[in-house]
Amino acid sequence: MSAEMAMIVFGMAAVTYIPRMLPFLMFKGKELPAFWQGILRNVPYATLGALIFPGILTFHENLWFGIAGAGAAFLIAFTGANIIFTVIGSIGILTVLSML
Repeated sequence: MSAEMAMIVFGMAAVTYIPRMLPFLMFKGKELPAFWQGILRNVPYATLGALIFPGILTFHENLWFGIAGAGAAFLIAFTGANIIFTVIGSIGILTVLSML
């Protein structure tokens, strides 16, 4: 590995590590207000929704095919099924719909 490549890798590691380390150092021993805790608690769900929703709309040429898959997954998950069963059930329902 050349020295230039090693510096690039080191620089990328530093740029990635520092923003993740700073909040731990700045907020060590402190508790965030309830408002901020509530917002940060919902960030994973909002991020997941933002990643999945465009895929639902562009999954197939027919928009309703993606909406049917999302609706099936929602209904299966709403019954309390495990995530694996939700995914497999949604795939199964879309497979049946594609054969019709």
